[in-house]
Amino acid sequence: MPGASAVARRPVLPGFVRATLGFLRSQPFAIAGLAIYLLFIVMAIFADQIATHDPREILFRGAYRVARYLPPSATHYLGTTAGGRDVFSQLVHGSRSALKVGVTAAFFVVVIGTLLGLLSGYLGGWVDRVIMRISDIILGLPFLPFVLVISALTRPGTTTLVASVALMLWPNTARVIRSQVLSLRERGWVEAARVTGCSTPRIIFVHIAPQVAPLAALYGSIAVGWAILTEASASFLGFGDPAAISWGLMLQDAFANQALSRGVWSWFVPPGICIVLLVLAGFLVSRGSEKLLFPKLGD
Repeated sequence: MPGASAVARRPVLPGFVRATLGFLRSQPFAIAGLAIYLLFIVMAIFADQIATHDPREILFRGAYRVARYLPPSATHYLGTTAGGRDVFSQLVHGSRSALKVGVTAAFFVVVIGTLLGLLSGYLGGWVDRVIMRISDIILGLPFLPFVLVISALTRPGTTTLVASVALMLWPNTARVIRSQVLSLRERGWVEAARVTGCSTPRIIFVHIAPQVAPLAALYGSIAVGWAILTEASASFLGFGDPAAISWGLMLQDAFANQALSRGVWSWFVPPGICIVLLVLAGFLVSRGSEKLLFPKLGD
């Protein structure tokens, strides 16, 4: 029958994919967050092609005169710095440092927080008490001062910033995951897994972990923004990686050379806007994902 074959050939999307596409059509803010992320990801991947100059190159006007404080033009889209470097090229390459720190730190926050939250919620007892007391101590520490002290006592760099952010942010993820696991471990399907002889690691990582993974991803998207903001703050205060090109170092350089009093707005305003956009994108994506995964929460 032609009609039956036509129906059989019609592509059928999975229910979750249909729900996701329908949600995105009705959530412009979530789409805006994803679009911002996509924009900066493309910028970071093709930074060498997008940048008009080498971000570390000292440019000259004539034979010996450094091209300092040049205004925006067709040659230098955002002008030049006090050291004669192209601002637009630094801005483009700075997206690589921001995304590198943000994504890496968020990954470790999710992994550490989810693992400890699973163990704390399912095992209970002294394991739960130890993990929760450690998280209480970490939550009581001031976030940015702690990161700066760690950077000052060790070698400043991307690795130190990522480790510090992961160390300070995992308790938030762990506590939420723990609360979910406390509920899930009492469900009938978990009890059935115990009766059938499943080991504790299998119950935790095969049966329960997939149920809490979406919630962990929400906190991962928030951690991206926190990590980027922390990297920019640390770099601005002189505790970032001196060899990297980052938006925080651009702001520090602009501040040190009194760009505000000189009216060189094109030097320090663009990196500040980029930082705000990436942090805002993380919030928009996390908020949108929360509504998609937990529709009963409502607006």
